[in-house]
Amino acid sequence: MSLASSAPSFGEAFRLWLKIGCINFGGPAGQIAMMHRMLVDEKRWIDDARFVHALSFCMLLPGPEATKLATYVGWLLHGVRGGLVAGILFVLPGSLVMLGLSLLYALGRGVAWIDGALFGIKAAVLVIVAEALIRIGRRALKTWVLMALAGAAFIGIFFLNAPFPLIVAGAALTGYLVARTAPERMGLKGDAPDVVPAPPGRWRQFFLAAIIGLILWWAPVALAALALGPGHVLVGIGTFFSKLAVVSFGGAYALLAYMAQQAVETHHWMTAPEMVDGLGLAETTPGPLILVTQFVGFLAAFREAAPFSPIAAGVLGAAMTTWVTFTPSMLWIFAGAPFVEQLRANRHLSGALAAITAAVVGVILNLSVWFALHVLFGRVEETRFGPLRWFAFDPLALDLKAAALAAVAAVLAFGLHRSLIETVAVMAALGVVVRLLL
Repeated sequence: MSLASSAPSFGEAFRLWLKIGCINFGGPAGQIAMMHRMLVDEKRWIDDARFVHALSFCMLLPGPEATKLATYVGWLLHGVRGGLVAGILFVLPGSLVMLGLSLLYALGRGVAWIDGALFGIKAAVLVIVAEALIRIGRRALKTWVLMALAGAAFIGIFFLNAPFPLIVAGAALTGYLVARTAPERMGLKGDAPDVVPAPPGRWRQFFLAAIIGLILWWAPVALAALALGPGHVLVGIGTFFSKLAVVSFGGAYALLAYMAQQAVETHHWMTAPEMVDGLGLAETTPGPLILVTQFVGFLAAFREAAPFSPIAAGVLGAAMTTWVTFTPSMLWIFAGAPFVEQLRANRHLSGALAAITAAVVGVILNLSVWFALHVLFGRVEETRFGPLRWFAFDPLALDLKAAALAAVAAVLAFGLHRSLIETVAVMAALGVVVRLLL
């Protein structure tokens, strides 16, 4: 495969990446479709086969897939500087918008219209997550083995409180082993793809990118630990979200399930309804959906501000979160790009990826149930019996207003097929009406 003949200048590419960064609404699927239209169909800077191959490579790695795809295409067009510009501009506009929304959220609580808008957005989030569950499930669960992996992942995380990294590792190992003997059970085709020879000097590029990337990744965390002490909230934020960056296979919705429960139940940085608010805000901004992590980091630092002011601490927490979330994604691309063809041909690795994607369906189902319980019912309590864990709630405590708004959101999304932005905007307006008039 080769790049299209009409390769752009660096300035042309810079302007297009900036434009994409400002208008890339709609989550990973919409962002990938938009990049395909602009890069392949309109500009013809890259051919369709190479674009699809780049997407397959990015899906093998942890982190937000649309961001990795932008970084990789930027690298193909203009090397390291192209990858850096594409990756940074894909994230930066949305990150700035999310920072503004986080400030508004933290300072505007108690204002009736803001609370009403957030109430309506919560209902939209329930439907958005359910829609993602259906979409990913249809694509991922091709065989009974994959369905079983999804069921096992749901049971593991919902009833046994199994760590998300353990679920990812177990699914990957299962998929790897099954693909060795029965690849068809993992939904893999019988013929291996043809690949081009490995480029020279790939190991040198791998080690150089890995060393530089690791230093850049951990430098802010180390600096915070030296200046503020290892127990400071900024160090905790940097460490926690760095760990998430390593296990974030399957996109933002899979990561949210683990992040939400850890941020709420383990670190006590926020409440469950606030986590739903954060996802709703992230759905309304350009950029990767995983920018919801920035909202979490902002609130965590805002509430444990010393020795800074709350606003300054919140900004630092948001910056730390964004840095350790997206720097690893670029590291994976720059280190792994020389191996892209060989990774595509590795059927065992493809089996591991298929299994992880199936497990992600079970994890997103857990997220759907967890969000629904906390949005629709007034009080939800975690209950344990031996190794089992579940969430107890009173069915009579159903919030009828929230349920009605969720029903309207479902009609908009599934019945009228309105876009994500339209659904969120309508539900925010309805939420204001409900709060002010009912």
